[in-house]
Amino acid sequence: MIAPDVVMGDGVVIHHPQLVNLYGCRIGDATRIGTFVEIQRGAVIGRACKISSHSFICDGVTLEDGVFIGHGVMFTNDRVPRALNADGALQTDADWELIPTRVCRGASVGSNATILPGVTIGAGALVGAGAVVTRDVPPYAVVAGVPARVVGDARAIEQQRSVR
Repeated sequence: MIAPDVVMGDGVVIHHPQLVNLYGCRIGDATRIGTFVEIQRGAVIGRACKISSHSFICDGVTLEDGVFIGHGVMFTNDRVPRALNADGALQTDADWELIPTRVCRGASVGSNATILPGVTIGAGALVGAGAVVTRDVPPYAVVAGVPARVVGDARAIEQQRSVR
């Protein structure tokens, strides 16, 4: 379902509009969105991004231009998620703090990665498949593992690819 309050740029491609859940978000020009993606109210997606199937982008997440999100990527926005308050009452929006997350221009997040709230993934960085990102990722760093640690430099990888 695509709610009427979604602000969508020109040339956005949604492969199966009936199989996504988009509401209250902004999506930039020429972005592509796969099947079974949810993008919540308050999320901001830049231009020319690719969001692969089964990914979840919650309130507080900003993807800058040219970001790649692999299959099944999960973003979170609460450091202490709970269903109930100490008194047993269901939590409301007033009972937790939204913690923003930013993925900078040209970064890539591999399939099944989990991004904890409050981190910034730097420009051109690569997050390995299955990584759990618990702290900021420097620009052009390659991170992998649980928790994610720097294991390389994305510029070196690009140089190797261009030599081939």
